[in-house]
Amino acid sequence: MNPETHFKGWAKPGIIPPGFNSGMTAEPHETLDAISGYFRLFQLRDGHRFSTDDILTAWYGTTWGPTARTALDLGSGIGTVGMICAWRLPGAKFVTVEAQTDSLALAKKSAQFNGLTDRYDIRAGDFRGENILRADEKFDLITGSPPYFPPDAGVKSEHPQKLACRFELRGTVADYCSTAAKHLALGGFFACVFPHEPAQLARVEAGAKTAGLVIVRKRPVVFREGEPALIALFGLMRADDLPEWFRGQTWTEPDLIIRTREGKIHPEYSAVKLAIGFPP
Repeated sequence: MNPETHFKGWAKPGIIPPGFNSGMTAEPHETLDAISGYFRLFQLRDGHRFSTDDILTAWYGTTWGPTARTALDLGSGIGTVGMICAWRLPGAKFVTVEAQTDSLALAKKSAQFNGLTDRYDIRAGDFRGENILRADEKFDLITGSPPYFPPDAGVKSEHPQKLACRFELRGTVADYCSTAAKHLALGGFFACVFPHEPAQLARVEAGAKTAGLVIVRKRPVVFREGEPALIALFGLMRADDLPEWFRGQTWTEPDLIIRTREGKIHPEYSAVKLAIGFPP
């Protein structure tokens, strides 16, 4: 079965994965959705669904780590960030780590559909555990989309998959920084997303400093033009991999705007989506 080559005037880039001719389909409680080019992603109808945060994390990481040969995605969920990164880095080998059974099952199906099983190692468990990642495993690119809130904050979703994606049940942003610092290869890049308001920003900065990382660049994200940035993308490297004079500075990039004041997709965000093989 050959899929359609165009969608509303947009020509789909990339190779056609084997899933289109394998007979793989979504179960009644699942959906099979477009993600990058012809890549597809299995998701639960009523569970956690991929978000703008995921798209931006994958884009940012692969944009500033374009030559990565090895990549690690922490708390990988249903595999959104990893799948996009794998589409953009066709020669790279991946390790992803996720603890939730439902999310793992979906990620494995997506990897099979997209023809990634020979270079995509999906591991079950808490990335803070001793036996998940070997001490000698190093990666050129590490990505993460940490949950934002402590377990006792706010109204919790009834669905356990959504709960773990939003609340810090298995690690904080500091844990993501600590793990990344241990497993970055020389000159490696760690990309993550986190809220930009002052108290949350301070948590990223503290976690990076404690782990021996430097936030070398930061991109605030504005969801509607004229409003304050709610989240930011962070690019971090190990302090030991940088000149001493450089370690105390962060380049803050111009805001990335998702929608204009009129509610239309901002031209730059359209270009971002095209870069990850998604319709503008």
